[in-house]
Amino acid sequence: MTLTFGLMALFLLVGAPLAVAFGLVIFLQMSTYGLSIVGLSNIPYEEISSYPLIAIPLFMFTGDLMNRSGMAAELIKLSDLMLHRVKGAFGYIAIVSSAMMGAITGSSVATVATVGGIVSPEMARRGYPRGYIAAMVASVGLLGVLVPPSIPLILYGATVGVSISQLFTATLLPALLMAALFLAVHIVLSRRFLEGGREIKGESLNLVTEKPTRIVLKATSALLLPVLILGGIYGGIMTPTEAAAIGCIYAVSAALVRRMLDRTKLLQSVRHAVVTGSGILVIIAMTGVFNRAMVLNQVPQDIAIWVATYIDNPIMFLLVVNVVLLLVGTFMETNASILLMGPLLAPAAAKFGIDPVHFGIITAVNLEIGLLTPPMAANLYVAARAAEVRLPQMMYYLAFFFTAALVGQALITYVPFLTLWYR
Repeated sequence: MTLTFGLMALFLLVGAPLAVAFGLVIFLQMSTYGLSIVGLSNIPYEEISSYPLIAIPLFMFTGDLMNRSGMAAELIKLSDLMLHRVKGAFGYIAIVSSAMMGAITGSSVATVATVGGIVSPEMARRGYPRGYIAAMVASVGLLGVLVPPSIPLILYGATVGVSISQLFTATLLPALLMAALFLAVHIVLSRRFLEGGREIKGESLNLVTEKPTRIVLKATSALLLPVLILGGIYGGIMTPTEAAAIGCIYAVSAALVRRMLDRTKLLQSVRHAVVTGSGILVIIAMTGVFNRAMVLNQVPQDIAIWVATYIDNPIMFLLVVNVVLLLVGTFMETNASILLMGPLLAPAAAKFGIDPVHFGIITAVNLEIGLLTPPMAANLYVAARAAEVRLPQMMYYLAFFFTAALVGQALITYVPFLTLWYR
């Protein structure tokens, strides 16, 4: 086992792609794990032949199409219309917009890229330091995963065997909690560099040429998409996969009817979904091989026994899990981390009577917070590019948002009602 994880660390250090690293480790140790080349070749197919996984490229296509067509920008304009009279309005706008984009893309990085690209220039014109802009946009991007549909939660549900619909329902209160904490940080910090907490006056995103009623009407078609997806799932009308397919059809139809979509944009969105979705499926296939080898050698059971031996209560277990997952999230991409850590840690959590839905949310939030910490830090890099700022300029402001995220994670971890409120 030491050799297995040593080889894994070596491959990752030399820059091997995650899927290659997972596959090579097991291929080089087939005899150790009692696997034949024939048996090994069947595992990847079995892992990706999962009905819920179809939702991943479908949600990716929908989110990218909404972005390229301009309908995502209309949601941000609507947020500006509703909140532009509030002190420090653009902080509110970034938070609300991130929640809206999360309901479309299911990805924190995609949320940061979309929201950051639109609000960052405007916030800079209104007097916000660029380092603060990037830190806030990167942090509130976490809402992209907490607001359903969430790609990491789909992966967790599919690999661990937990109801994806229940995972989606369980994220609602944690999403509101994180949004409130980020908003509190914004209110406090904005008073330091905005005179009286007020922004420099300038044109809003809704522009002086557009009437409020026109902005609302334009945004209606985009707003109906999350209503359709989430309403269908929570109402028991559709499974998440069916909702993803319906969302694709609706997004394409709405964009075509409004003449916001041409052949080039459509093909670009298809290409994005195919390339990105294929990359995730390859990782799923290879981590499936790795996890199968771990199961055959009873590694999850060994972890559960070790935990039961040295940790005697669920409070301490969850503390250790939080620390481990935060560390993993700093150097491994979220989806790969979910696929690796979920099956390994879930049996140990079950030993302590921790609800699998509750543990799934804890796992996803921890790994997403890891996106704010280098060297992985995908959210930071994307936000820094959007705000045209270097990472060191973000770190002072990021410390406040990172602390808020940790407070939120602690509450989510130790107050199960926040995730199990619907039962």
